[in-house]
Amino acid sequence: MKKKLSFFWRTGLWSLMSLGFVVGFFMIVGYLYLSSQLPDVESLKNVELQVPLQIFTKEGQLIQEYGEKRRIPLTYNQIPPTLVHALLVTEDQRFFEHSGVDIFGLGRAAIKMLQTGTKSQGGSTITMQVARNFFLDRKKTFLRKFNEILLAIKIDQELPKEKILELYLNKIYLGNRAYGVGAAAQIYYGKNINELNISELAMIAGLPQAPSAHNPITNPKAAKLRRNHVLSRLYEEHFITQQQYEEAITQPVNASYHGPQIQVHAPYVAEMIRQSLYTHFGEDAYTQGLKVYTTIQGKLQNSADLLVEKHLLNYEKRHGYRGATKHFSLAQNSSNEEIINLIKPYGSVNDLYPGVVLSVQAQTASVLLKDKEIITIPWSGLSWAKPALKHGWTGRAPSSAYNILKRGDLIYVRKEDNHWALTQIPNVEAALISINPKNGAIESLVGGFNFYSSKFNHVTQSIRQPGSSFKPFIYAAALNKGYSLASIVNDSPIVINDTGKSLWRPHNDNNTFNGPTRIREALAYSRNLVSIRLLDDIGIDYAIEFVSRFGFNKSSLPHALSLALGSLSVTPMELTTAYAIIANGGYRIDPYLIDHVTSRHGETLLVANPACVCQANETKLAGNQCAPEVIPNDLAFLVHSALQSVIDHGTATAAKSLERKDLAGKTGTTNEQVDAWFAGYHPELVTVTWFGYDTPHPLHEYGSTLALPLWIDFMRGALKNLPEKIITPPESIVTFKINPQNGMRVDDNDRNGIEEYFRADEVPEAENDPNNNMSSDIEEHGINANPYPSDSQESLF
Repeated sequence: MKKKLSFFWRTGLWSLMSLGFVVGFFMIVGYLYLSSQLPDVESLKNVELQVPLQIFTKEGQLIQEYGEKRRIPLTYNQIPPTLVHALLVTEDQRFFEHSGVDIFGLGRAAIKMLQTGTKSQGGSTITMQVARNFFLDRKKTFLRKFNEILLAIKIDQELPKEKILELYLNKIYLGNRAYGVGAAAQIYYGKNINELNISELAMIAGLPQAPSAHNPITNPKAAKLRRNHVLSRLYEEHFITQQQYEEAITQPVNASYHGPQIQVHAPYVAEMIRQSLYTHFGEDAYTQGLKVYTTIQGKLQNSADLLVEKHLLNYEKRHGYRGATKHFSLAQNSSNEEIINLIKPYGSVNDLYPGVVLSVQAQTASVLLKDKEIITIPWSGLSWAKPALKHGWTGRAPSSAYNILKRGDLIYVRKEDNHWALTQIPNVEAALISINPKNGAIESLVGGFNFYSSKFNHVTQSIRQPGSSFKPFIYAAALNKGYSLASIVNDSPIVINDTGKSLWRPHNDNNTFNGPTRIREALAYSRNLVSIRLLDDIGIDYAIEFVSRFGFNKSSLPHALSLALGSLSVTPMELTTAYAIIANGGYRIDPYLIDHVTSRHGETLLVANPACVCQANETKLAGNQCAPEVIPNDLAFLVHSALQSVIDHGTATAAKSLERKDLAGKTGTTNEQVDAWFAGYHPELVTVTWFGYDTPHPLHEYGSTLALPLWIDFMRGALKNLPEKIITPPESIVTFKINPQNGMRVDDNDRNGIEEYFRADEVPEAENDPNNNMSSDIEEHGINANPYPSDSQESLF
């Protein structure tokens, strides 16, 4: 019996030893194999985390942020020690002691698995989570867990503990698109991580375990319990004092969602840049942490954005109230919650908020807003609402609120002068663009009323007729072909078979005719017939060839006399670029929006190199190329001088309210008042404003009453930092007195004479000189004096 038992033990022992050897052998082989298959953790030393694309103004104010993951990478030294302690006491207390894997933690997880029969996430150290987050998938398998353990050991051997913590705290998801503690501080509290108090740090430290369940915005009760647990552990481990603990644990949960801290509202600008970068980089544009600094001036952009909205809403008021957006039949016992559910499909537009009228009194109305607030609209916020009629007319002014609203009306309201007012979403659109004429830098751009309602950028995509705002380019062509600002053209009725299909009887806007008119005055008062006669005289082919110098596409220029009245199609961007040539003395610049681009580390990746004006008296930036001269400097000056007359005594005299002598511009209104424009400039800032419907429809207003007031309000703020700068005449420009009635040169002592600019070789004949003998003037001024162009005083039709 003893021999059998001894044999059994010897056999069993050898079997166990053999089995152990085989298991050990395969474990070693498996370990060696899996170790050889592990990724190189060296990459963690220079890891590039996904960081969103950010777009800034020239001054560094945030315009927009793009990217699914919000992340603000921090170094270990930038992370508050209290946050590190809070994380370790709750997530991995033995972090600085173990070698990447906590055997005791794994043992507890194994026991739990045996007890429950399910795999558990417990036992993972911070190092193991780093291994999983950077190298492995999320599937819970034994093989993945084993790889995780091996990787954690390897990471612990090759990286300092502080670097591992840095990686973890920058990588982890903490809810609400926040990746990393830096982004979480901004999203939940709107602060930098070093600005958080102990209670707030504890709240963030409690998120990694369950960012959804412990979310302080969506589940504040659970979040508070988790925060208090973290605070208790900090106190137990002596990382905070009793006083700090007592103060922190009594603080309320004050977290709320904070989106990117947009400082300048320029969504159309942001979209232009986003599209450009996406074209070049694809999806990587949103994750590489690029920082794009634009040419946008923050103050100008914010001003432009507010003023476009203001003038659109003012236009809406002038043309009457179109009525409620929708009407709901409310029962008398309808609850506020039921009414709010009716409002939910309707979103806010800019600062216009939807609401439902609860009750109407004689001079007031009570309105329920989507956020459950009940507001009162006083009579001062209602009295404007005359009913809108056809053709731009309005009905009688309302005498009480009953004439305007009724219970159940869905309306829009906004705050005006510290009280609520009835308003409506504009059907009309507008655009504004300002550029620096010296180099093309776009300093402000507003593409419409609301980007999120319509992403159509009216500055770059809206192709519209410019109307009379195009006339300066026809006049420039005429001046380049021998006309002068004193040349006389007959403003009288004409009939034209322009297209070969029907007769065209153009007329001035006021249906009057002014007879012989100097070119300066014709442009100042926007005389249509003078423009047509000029174009006919210089020739359409020549005019098209010449105006293309201003950047207009030849293919878009109609081969017809209607071109003189602006019947081509352009975008506000194109018109602004063309006016910049007049403002800068004749040089073609290209608008640009990106000043420079940096990496996430602050390295400069791209710097704009625009073509700049390189006149003798202009400062050229180092490295910039010179813009090409497309029209002579003296010609640009003459057109500029004529455009100053538009403001001085022509169709844009309202701009004299700016009390500046260095402004010039031109109004523009198309047939049936479909488009309204004003294109004007200071020598260092060109601004164009436009109004119109997306589906062409009469505005029932002119450029001088609609686009010009917006331009004035914008330039009033923009000019505060721009000193008055008078453009001086080039050396080839001379001044003579002329008879304003016939444009002939008169004696300097003639009291009725007015001064006019001329090119030195195009001075008009002297009045009352039967021999037209100008030899004395030629000798005195050193010029060649030419008479009018041959046909300029003849009837052209």
